[in-house]
Amino acid sequence: MVPQVIQRVYGQTTQNINVLYVNEEGNEVADRAMDVVMTYIKKNSRLGLSVEFKRVVGNRTDSNSFLESLCTAYNEMLMGQTFPHLVLDTTMTGIGSETVKSFTSALALPTISASFGQEGDLRQWRNIDDNEKEYLIQICPPADIIPEIVRSIVLHQNITNAAILFDESFVMDHKYKSLLQNVATRHVITPIKVADSKDTDPLGDQLQQLRKLDIVNYFVLGSLTNIGRVLRAADTISFFNRKFAWHAITQDDGEIKCECRNASVMFVKPSLNAAYHDRLGTIQRTYQLNAQPVIEAAFYFDLALYSFLAVKDMISDGAWIKHNATNYITCDDYDGKNSPKRVGLSLKKYFNKGVTETPTYGPFAISSNGQSYMEFQMQVTSVDVRGGSSDKSTTLGTWQAGFDNNLTLMEPQIMANMTADVVYRIVTVVQKPFIFQDINAPKGFGGYCIDLIEKIADILKFDYEINVVEHFGTMDKNGKWSGLVKELMEKRADIGLGSMSVMAERENVIDFTVPYYDLVGITILMKLPETPTSLFKFLTVLENEVWLCILAAYFFTSLLMWVFDRWSPYSYQNNREKYKDDEEKREFNLKECLWFCMTSLTPQATWWLFGFIIIASYTANLAAFLTVSRLDTPIESLDDLSKQYKIQYAPLNGSATQVYFERMANIEARFYEIWKDMSLNDSLSEVERAKLAVWDYPVSDKYTKMWQAMKEAGLPNSLDEAVKKVRASKSSSEGFAFLGDATDIRYLEITSCDLTIVGEEFSRKPYAIAVQQGSPLKDQFNTAILQLLNRRELERLKEKWWNKNPEKKDCEKADDQSDGISIQNIGGVFIVIFVGIGLACITLAFEYWWYKYRKGSKVIDVREAPPHLKHHQLRTNFGKDVDFKKQEGVGGKKNVSLYPRPRF
Repeated sequence: MVPQVIQRVYGQTTQNINVLYVNEEGNEVADRAMDVVMTYIKKNSRLGLSVEFKRVVGNRTDSNSFLESLCTAYNEMLMGQTFPHLVLDTTMTGIGSETVKSFTSALALPTISASFGQEGDLRQWRNIDDNEKEYLIQICPPADIIPEIVRSIVLHQNITNAAILFDESFVMDHKYKSLLQNVATRHVITPIKVADSKDTDPLGDQLQQLRKLDIVNYFVLGSLTNIGRVLRAADTISFFNRKFAWHAITQDDGEIKCECRNASVMFVKPSLNAAYHDRLGTIQRTYQLNAQPVIEAAFYFDLALYSFLAVKDMISDGAWIKHNATNYITCDDYDGKNSPKRVGLSLKKYFNKGVTETPTYGPFAISSNGQSYMEFQMQVTSVDVRGGSSDKSTTLGTWQAGFDNNLTLMEPQIMANMTADVVYRIVTVVQKPFIFQDINAPKGFGGYCIDLIEKIADILKFDYEINVVEHFGTMDKNGKWSGLVKELMEKRADIGLGSMSVMAERENVIDFTVPYYDLVGITILMKLPETPTSLFKFLTVLENEVWLCILAAYFFTSLLMWVFDRWSPYSYQNNREKYKDDEEKREFNLKECLWFCMTSLTPQATWWLFGFIIIASYTANLAAFLTVSRLDTPIESLDDLSKQYKIQYAPLNGSATQVYFERMANIEARFYEIWKDMSLNDSLSEVERAKLAVWDYPVSDKYTKMWQAMKEAGLPNSLDEAVKKVRASKSSSEGFAFLGDATDIRYLEITSCDLTIVGEEFSRKPYAIAVQQGSPLKDQFNTAILQLLNRRELERLKEKWWNKNPEKKDCEKADDQSDGISIQNIGGVFIVIFVGIGLACITLAFEYWWYKYRKGSKVIDVREAPPHLKHHQLRTNFGKDVDFKKQEGVGGKKNVSLYPRPRF
């Protein structure tokens, strides 16, 4: 039994208590607070208290040395008859702290600990019974309670991602799982990196790495100095804008000091209750409690003072002797089963019982271990930093320290503005009509996919920014990706948008949403065959020799007619008397014969039959000639393309089409190797070998040849380059053909009148939106796309960007000309007519001039004369020009008519 030492000083009873004080290296605030407590007790005799304590300082990570120091100090106290009434433990965390817990629980020493940790975090006290919980007490320090405000902010602001950075003033080892447990927030808890030298600060890189994890909400827990470092690094890399939200949480008094250009921060710091302001001021001024942070120093001060007074009250009440608290064993005597029994020793009950001392910062709320703490309040403000100093500070509200406590807000609207806007980084490839640059659009881009992402954004409530890359991405021989896929893999983008095909190898490194577009394959783009046109095409139907023969026949027939008329006894010129009474007296001289053959087909049956056959043959040949010229389509499929050599062909370099052909060629090569190994396998029996004995290789090598031809042709690096090569083709049977996605080629066809799609689609795959692997956006986008599908919004987008596209051209197709011959091919006939009319007019003018001026002929003006002057007038007018007496022909008479027959 240990005698209780009671002294009487100036008529007042003073209780001596013995304390084993255990601290860890680096916790100087607790040490300085302990010194102030001892001074306070000595100067306030009214407390009736005298404290003798043994100090032990250990290392957080060295359990053996720490335990040895504890046992040495404890044994010295036992040997000196200063048996410890209390173990005051201010170790924070780690193996050293657990060593103290193991030591006190094994020897059943009444202990008040200020270690960090919630229920179950103190492993050595995790399985203590209810009786032991009465004298093995843990009270969480303020730095263990303050991080709980992160949970309150996250829940209030509905934050979905968070990075929590902390310095050595906070212990977060046990918070990794518990802080945001059962909260749908993806988060990272990591210590603030310390600068390696004066010249470099790794904080910028640390923040960049966190950003790659798609984190835009940052919580910085630490001293004002370290908070300033983090904010300065964030400002350097432009992390202060609407896409980021910053929260600075500290134990320190004072304001944020940051060399920042333009920063907005939610600032949280302790706020002293006005009821305890005088008490804290007195302790600070009179007893020099000047350790920082103030809240932490005040906590350790009150913790030690209240613990000592509680032990005094227990001794005074006789609880120490009554509950066998004077039974001690040494470390060497402990065998793992002989811990002293302290039944009913309730240190917890006496800790707050009848405390007459005013709290220095706040009262203690004593509950179970991990749930006991000092009550205090945190002030929440919005701080704008401009030009390195606080420009504006607005009080948002307060937070009462504790677990699962809500924020009490004064300015809810300002609080709402402190959340980072949901701004996703979209990376895309420009390909019409899915994505194209539009300076008049809000985001600078337009197209099918922009309309789609806008509708998804309306459903999911987010904003976005767009960056462009050259291509969607391919994997090299080393398994490294490029393009859009690489951006998603390296966390530089959140969403991959565009006409991106779903491929198995891509799904190994990124995720795809449900398809937003139908299956799309590969097809061929070629220059549209141009039907040759000519105004004189009707002349090309017959060969030149045929036209010469027709001309020769014309002259020959005319000559024969002249010969027949000249020598025939029945012709007019040889029987003038016989045909004197005929109205038409026609003499077929050579000129007359030529005109007659030109204007008539019926007088002679042979010429009529010849002309009929020529016209019929010409008509039939002209129709066939025009029809055949329209049906000139040498390439109709991929097989046709692979079997010829005049047309070069290739896909885009780095495209999915290139991957397809390259892999098909590799598959054929591997098939050949397998077949060769089978055929040359010596282990096969004669029967098995006979089954494989064939002369021909059974698998086609079409893709191997095509891939080789593509490499020889050269793969274009852009769609514009490919289209340029196609348009440079000489004809539809000689030039260049482009192989690519059917949507790209279809768009080129509807916006150009000189390009056409050839063949059917093959290797069809759907289009989908890409996200980072494991991203929660996948499920969110799936839901939104299915909603749009059910509302038929995707069909409306197709109608808008394909059938009603403003760039769509109304081109005249060759099939539209099948109803008749176009003016381009038959227009020469009209030219011939107009030329003939022109020549006739020239001839008429020449004749008029010739007969009026060169031959001196007169123009006779014929008028009807009165009856009595008719005979005289006729003789007067015609006497000089017409001699009725001198006539030629039969009977010496000449036929005269005022209306001569027309010339031919």
